[in-house]
Amino acid sequence: MIARTPYTRTVASALAISVGLWAAPVQAQDSEPQEIDQAAPADAAPQASGRGTTYPPAYFERYGPRNALEMLNRVPGFQISGGGGGGGNNGRGLGQADENVIVNGQRLSSKSDSVQDQLQRIPAKDVLRIEIVDGTALDIPGLSGQVANVVVDLSGVAGTFNWEGGFRTTAVDPEWYGGEISVAGTTGALNYTLALSNNNNRFGAEGPTLIVDGDGNLLQAEDTVFTGGIDRPTATANLGYDFGSDVTATLNLSYTRSYFDRFEDEAISGPALDPFLRAIRTAEDGYEYEIGGDVTFPIGAGRLKLIGLESYDDEDFGQTVTSLFDDTTIIPTGSRFTRADGSGERIARAEYNFPLWEADWQISGEAAFNRLNRVSGLFELAPDGSFTELDFPEGTGGVRESRYEIAASFSRALTDRLSLQATGGYEFSTIKQTGSAANQRSFSRPKGEVSLSWQVAQGFDVTAAIERRVGQLSFGDFLARVFLDDGNANAGNNELVPSQTWEARIEVNKTLGEWGSTTFFYEQRWIEDFVDLIPLPGGGEARGNIDKARRTEMEWTTTLLMDPIGWTGAQFDIRLEYEEGEVVDPLTGELRDFSNGRDRELEIDFRHDVPGTDFAYGGGVQYNRDRPYFRLREIGREQDGPTFANVFVEHKDLLGLTVRATAANLFGGRDRFVRTVYDGPRDEGRIAFIEDRSRRIGPIFRFSVSGNF
Repeated sequence: MIARTPYTRTVASALAISVGLWAAPVQAQDSEPQEIDQAAPADAAPQASGRGTTYPPAYFERYGPRNALEMLNRVPGFQISGGGGGGGNNGRGLGQADENVIVNGQRLSSKSDSVQDQLQRIPAKDVLRIEIVDGTALDIPGLSGQVANVVVDLSGVAGTFNWEGGFRTTAVDPEWYGGEISVAGTTGALNYTLALSNNNNRFGAEGPTLIVDGDGNLLQAEDTVFTGGIDRPTATANLGYDFGSDVTATLNLSYTRSYFDRFEDEAISGPALDPFLRAIRTAEDGYEYEIGGDVTFPIGAGRLKLIGLESYDDEDFGQTVTSLFDDTTIIPTGSRFTRADGSGERIARAEYNFPLWEADWQISGEAAFNRLNRVSGLFELAPDGSFTELDFPEGTGGVRESRYEIAASFSRALTDRLSLQATGGYEFSTIKQTGSAANQRSFSRPKGEVSLSWQVAQGFDVTAAIERRVGQLSFGDFLARVFLDDGNANAGNNELVPSQTWEARIEVNKTLGEWGSTTFFYEQRWIEDFVDLIPLPGGGEARGNIDKARRTEMEWTTTLLMDPIGWTGAQFDIRLEYEEGEVVDPLTGELRDFSNGRDRELEIDFRHDVPGTDFAYGGGVQYNRDRPYFRLREIGREQDGPTFANVFVEHKDLLGLTVRATAANLFGGRDRFVRTVYDGPRDEGRIAFIEDRSRRIGPIFRFSVSGNF
């Protein structure tokens, strides 16, 4: 059950309203569901039709949206999930759709661009409507539950831009260079979207850390200031071409430079210590690119889509820890760890879609080739101030995976209220490792999914699914690495295998009429070859496989509109998430939760668009709880917050621009870290020390300016 928090009572009335509306009787629909009309409704009210709800542009006018993302974020009860973004390998190949957003009935194919990124580049004026439909009823394998189809008609040339800045009251540098500018349009048979963006983030905290022994006696006190920054300037181009005769093609290009720095300075003292200053310097920079495209054309009774993708990510990482003593007669100490990575993915995929036996069928095949080349170095500070390299062959090597997949799927309406989608496939893969722990293994695994969607009544639907999934390994887990900042290390493991999971899930969606919408999601996972840290026979620990594990997730999302009680333009968005894991600890043999990750979250957001004005204001409260982590010799928990609050004010037409100011972390959320370290394996060792860190994050002030051209 969800743990009680100070905010449980805050949402009690909202829960009562939502539950009451859930229990209200629904009218049976006697007529056949109709296909959603291609023309957008003239009025602003959402239109229920067939197996979904259509939101016309007029519905969003009071919010003053600048792009499709801002429009979709205002759809009651809908949350974007899935899709790519963030660089690197996102998921296992291209595979079937996992994002719950499509554009003009087609899935978004880029892996480097997130769904949010791509929607943000579509000007609001080009959105004809947004359809919230049942994914199982679509002819796109992998989709189930609520899916948003953003219907767009790019005409002429239009652009969007936004600038984001911010500052804090601590030593953190201000943010001046965040935002994006994009241009979208058509010329003849070509449609295009071009964008330049930068993710500009500055962070940090300051405060004490205390280290005590098992009896609570002070061993060490630290006064710390840390600051850091991230910049990811990115250029993207998304092109589409209509050759006529039902032949189309797309091309997606992206290039990103990444820069990360973290500076941590600690003044350390203790009853039995010579005072010293410890400096931790962490840096990572590199570049990544993606080239992807597809061509679709009719052949026989169906359509064939050929997809190709090439991506590469180059990263150079370094961390240096040095200690300089107040007593200059003591020789400074220090260590350095470096890592140079080159990782890439190459995919070729074919999908043939055709109608047969009153169903939509797809036969697909995919070949994916993933690679990682890594060179690691470990160094020790010498008395003369230089760094001497140590032997560390376990951190250098390469990993290659060749994977082939075949699958077949079909979607069919069993009745006017019941839809079925089923997929079956098989995967063949070979993983080869080079370096000091060279190894090669081959696997063959079944995979697939069956989902059933039932429209109980108009605006009330239930989707249930069972899926067999094969997980994606992180190739870095095959090789050793060290963490100088907390004195830990992971050995490499050349026997890692991908996890396999049975998933059962159910999603219930119900519109609440003029009150809004609500969604409940439940998922149960049974995992084989679960990946977690495991002890090694000769000592040490590495990422490895545990025979089995179980995971439960529940999420409830509700939008409540206050118009029915006369508070026009006001709404609450509420989200509750609960997660629980169960795995046998490989060291103690006892059941415990998963290591790391968030397991509780409560979020309440409020927004009021003041009628008759261009002003909006609001705020939000978020509570979250992170799990503890488990290592061979320690147990700890790292947690920000756990409670954050913010308020904002927005003007939607200030000289033609949308201007927003936000004040965040008003409840004084902190950077918290607690760990208990043992002098041996934690199942038999004694407590060596307990570290307790509490750092002030401070208030955060952000500004944004957005517009169209």
